[in-house]
Amino acid sequence: MSFKKITESDSNYNNLELKSTKELVNIINDEDMTVASAVKKTLPNLTILIDKIYLNMKNGGRLFYVGAGTSGRLGILDASECPPTFGVSDKLVIGIIAGGDKAIRKSQEFAEDDYNQGWADLLEFNISKNDSVIGIAASGTTPYVVGAIKKCSEEDVLTGCITCNLNSPLAKASNYPIEVIVGPEVVTGSSRMKAGTAQKLILNTISTTLMIKLGRVKDNKMIDMQLSNNKLINRAERILMKELSIDNDKAKSLLEENKSVRKSIENNK
Repeated sequence: MSFKKITESDSNYNNLELKSTKELVNIINDEDMTVASAVKKTLPNLTILIDKIYLNMKNGGRLFYVGAGTSGRLGILDASECPPTFGVSDKLVIGIIAGGDKAIRKSQEFAEDDYNQGWADLLEFNISKNDSVIGIAASGTTPYVVGAIKKCSEEDVLTGCITCNLNSPLAKASNYPIEVIVGPEVVTGSSRMKAGTAQKLILNTISTTLMIKLGRVKDNKMIDMQLSNNKLINRAERILMKELSIDNDKAKSLLEENKSVRKSIENNK
């Protein structure tokens, strides 16, 4: 099957500038509603990828996200939320973006076009065969990402990808590609929209499922979350009150003593 950049296909809507605010928000919402069903079609392949990553993590491996632009930022977002949410090290899930950290806030011209830099950036982390690397690129053609994934695959590092085009170079370079086809964007080529939404849904699914399987959730509660603000402390108190059938004062006391929801539960069972 030939490769076609669906992500660059013309929008299904014309004369956007002539439409009312009501028309525009309805158009965008109608298109957004198609994303979840597109993601659902990827679940069999996504399940396989997550199970492979989990086995590596059980053996001490890390998970890397590699991307450029919006895709890179989404990877960094997902990685950065793992430590506060699940209490893991910030060295377990790592987001890498073309152009470095300064590209998180401001586009770095042509950084994504360097085919060899993605692998070079991974080498800075002493990438190994225990690790897993997911390339994120809506187009599936971004040189920075394709080069990194191709080199990882050649070095027997487990690879996956999240792309929104079928049969892309990125998918062909990956061991376990995830191809989520959301169709043309409302604004032609603006893959920060439906494609970005699909990528975020998949990233959330990957990291959350992995953390649950790694024992970082009890029942449906984040018992390893970092107690880094009042909202999280209050949430922790509520978890302890329910889990241990205690009042708020006792929950506060346990948290002050143990500095951890998990320890508070384990020490009082």
